[in-house]
Amino acid sequence: MQQKPELIPSGKLSMVRTTMEENFQEGTLHFLSEFVSRQHYPPREIISHLIRQILLNPQQGEILKDTYMLLMKIQMLHPANTATVGWDWTLLKYIMEDQEKPPGRLLFLQYVVQTLEDDFQQNLRLRLLQKSIAKKVLSCDTCFNNVKEVVEWLVAAVTGVGFCQPQEQPQETTSSSAEARAEHSSSALQLASTDQAEVAPPACFAQKVVLLLQRMLSIAVEVDKSPNCSSCKIADVIFPFILNIPLRSQREAFLNTMESQLLRCKLLELLFQHSCDMPTTLPLSLAKILYFLNHSSVLLQYQDETPTWQRWDEMLQYLSLLLMSYQNVILDHLRSSLIDRMDLIIQKAKPKLQDSDDISHVDIQLTVEDFISRMQEILGQPFPLQIMEKLSILQELFLIITAT
Repeated sequence: MQQKPELIPSGKLSMVRTTMEENFQEGTLHFLSEFVSRQHYPPREIISHLIRQILLNPQQGEILKDTYMLLMKIQMLHPANTATVGWDWTLLKYIMEDQEKPPGRLLFLQYVVQTLEDDFQQNLRLRLLQKSIAKKVLSCDTCFNNVKEVVEWLVAAVTGVGFCQPQEQPQETTSSSAEARAEHSSSALQLASTDQAEVAPPACFAQKVVLLLQRMLSIAVEVDKSPNCSSCKIADVIFPFILNIPLRSQREAFLNTMESQLLRCKLLELLFQHSCDMPTTLPLSLAKILYFLNHSSVLLQYQDETPTWQRWDEMLQYLSLLLMSYQNVILDHLRSSLIDRMDLIIQKAKPKLQDSDDISHVDIQLTVEDFISRMQEILGQPFPLQIMEKLSILQELFLIITAT
């Protein structure tokens, strides 16, 4: 029978503490690397020391990567919980908003998300999400101000306004294979490999921060009992920011990296409802999305003199995104709590449809024709090919969804 893990023996811990007192960081890392095992783990204050005094110290070099790898080793063998986690929200907020820009901040954010993720999954398996770290720091019910701060950091990372980026350009190019892994991996551990986490160019650095913060928002949607309610609250906070993001590329980056399909649905619904000449009281449904096609205008902010047809092109792109997200929400029972969702999936429960999801191919065809007529009046001739392509994609999506 496997023994229960216990603290590193006191004699060995005293050796570690001696190196800490003497600020001999290499010694601290060396001893801990030797002493941490599946059977033995360090106390919380030593993990906190690794984070605050070494990882977040304003110094460059191998020691940052070594510290990060040690923290990840400890996390892998002894995942943090609310009693043992070595960081708190005050520290995270300070680092995310610190103008001093400590070089280990991306590694720290990555470690934070990994601890949240591991603990979240463990408590989900136990059906005890109320005891998770995420419930303590990312609950829309009990600490919504923290979630608002994540939104603000995310907007800053997407727009570059008020965002702390690396000050130096990399001295050498990172390998394409490493970049490819970082681009395509959903694992927080791999989102920024230690080789490139702090030498990445500013744009790449910001992209990695965006992905990590989007994961935090996704956890915030799911940690309470009503993801539907939480996503509404978060979407209300994001909405004014989205309206004022000046570049289409930035809006697309924000929406396309959004991990929570339910949150993206709520946000896009707000956006289209806001832009309707006559807002509708329909619940979000296929009929409502079709209604948006014929009653929306383009009210987003633009930094430059963007041609009118490009604004409509963006609107059609988001309408397709809303339709796909809505389909995922329905098919995957995303409005139900994660615990209930697990049961629904086990039971192979059918998606809950509404009366306003019942639209016909004729409804779709007539609405598309009305939209084309409206666009011809607004845009004149020659009619932009890109608009017809986007409209064709949207129509095809409607037809596919209504046929299933």
